[in-house]
Amino acid sequence: MNPPDRRPKLVIIGDRFLSPSAFEAAIRQRCGDVLDIETAELRWPDQPMQHGYAEPGMEGLKEYQGDAAEIVNWIGDAEIVVTQLAPFSATMIERIPNLKLIVVARGGPVNIDMAAARKRKVVVVNAPGRNASAVAEFTIGLIIAETRLITRGHDALREGRWRGDLYRADLAGPELSEIAVGVIGYGHVGTKVVSLLKAFGCRVLIADPYVQLSTADARDGVRRVTLDTLLGESDVVTLHARVTPETRGFIGRAEFAAMRKGAVFINTARGPMVDYDALTEALKSGHLRGAALETFAVEPAPADLQLLRLENVTLTPHIAGASLKTIQRAADAAAEEVRRYVTGEGPLNPCDPAP
Repeated sequence: MNPPDRRPKLVIIGDRFLSPSAFEAAIRQRCGDVLDIETAELRWPDQPMQHGYAEPGMEGLKEYQGDAAEIVNWIGDAEIVVTQLAPFSATMIERIPNLKLIVVARGGPVNIDMAAARKRKVVVVNAPGRNASAVAEFTIGLIIAETRLITRGHDALREGRWRGDLYRADLAGPELSEIAVGVIGYGHVGTKVVSLLKAFGCRVLIADPYVQLSTADARDGVRRVTLDTLLGESDVVTLHARVTPETRGFIGRAEFAAMRKGAVFINTARGPMVDYDALTEALKSGHLRGAALETFAVEPAPADLQLLRLENVTLTPHIAGASLKTIQRAADAAAEEVRRYVTGEGPLNPCDPAP
């Protein structure tokens, strides 16, 4: 435990979604006045994120924002940093010698060189599941938008066309109560998606080799199957896995070909798991009835992306996690990790602990 007369310096590097004030309010509520707190704000989402592979000295980092020199200057001699997006490369960590704890208020430390943090004995914690509820609800919205042709009708009306033909029997979509939905990945988001789907009366299939179904799932008729079985039996396939060497690009031509003709594909997870060229072909050929995409292989999505011009696609700019509840959950999770640190308790959600 820290001595009572010592006030550890904490720097909050927020942004225009997870604001410094939201973090500070949650931290002060849990910790009182025992910290010397300074704040700074990044410009995301008004300015896009950067990627480590594109910047010298930032190799290996993903989805971060901020100038390295400016961030090192902000942190100075701080012992604790709370952030969502600020990068921490190996060279940056070497220049912040007093740093002991990095609180990353997101699902994974993709903006941090974890090997460098371990080498320097800097503890890194995160906030798993902070936006799971928001993403799950958004997923249901995309499923309905695409299966019931909401996007087609909206686009046509914006162009001055009345698509009364969407009421035709050969174009009308199914209700969720009569379809099978395949959920790939059964973590924080996938489990919430399944919980919501149950209320609609869907038949639900799960493909995830690392989990077991609960008693409630078994009672409700949820089936755990192989990926091949899920692709072949589902009317809607929704992706909720994490990007790993195993899953990178694992939904490609063969997988889209294995899906039912007329099926719909949903991705509110991450773009690198999907071969979007193969998806485009499957949509243009009519093998897939539609798709709804929240994430892309490159973000922002390039203007020449063919998917932007297909009628049978619903597209959103990576906003599924943008809810007020996400802000509060992230701030509360960060504040709890800070409280545990200053009171000498162990971290609740350590990232990549040293072997």
